[in-house]
Amino acid sequence: MVNRIFSGLKVNNVDQHNPEKSMQRYEQLIKKFYTCFGQRDYACMNSVYHPDATFYDPVFENLNADQVKAMWEMLTKRAADLQVTVSDIQVDAKGVYGSCRWKAEYTFTGTGRKVINDVKANFKFQDDLIIEHMDEFDLWKWSRQALGFSGLLLGWSGFVQTPIRKKAKQGLRKFMEAAS
Repeated sequence: MVNRIFSGLKVNNVDQHNPEKSMQRYEQLIKKFYTCFGQRDYACMNSVYHPDATFYDPVFENLNADQVKAMWEMLTKRAADLQVTVSDIQVDAKGVYGSCRWKAEYTFTGTGRKVINDVKANFKFQDDLIIEHMDEFDLWKWSRQALGFSGLLLGWSGFVQTPIRKKAKQGLRKFMEAAS
């Protein structure tokens, strides 16, 4: 992506003369996203995504903008006891990339087991919105909590992780079909 200043114009909505302003704007965007998440307000969460946004995490893997918005709607509607905290929000000096740590505590509906998921999120911003969002977490640790003994024994393997991913993707597809 070209990121040049032409006669003081802002390119990619980054204020080249005041990068601190861009950093603060995107820190607030991240805070808004996780505040909305904690309130289970998927519409508010989805409002911070660019129309061409992409998302990745170890369970759902690669999602486009429509899929990620549906995923957050599905997850927030199912999470009756969700608690979300966010920390370590950082935005690079150019206001293009950001990151944070967030933690979700909830009951996994598939088993009724309590889960605490510690996540590292990475973002890329464009047009004052999130264009790329990647969540990183330990799927084996998650599976130990969510699935119990089987997750403990085999959660590190494709034998368990592949069905987790398949079930999540099928659930999202069905959710999206029901909504349309």
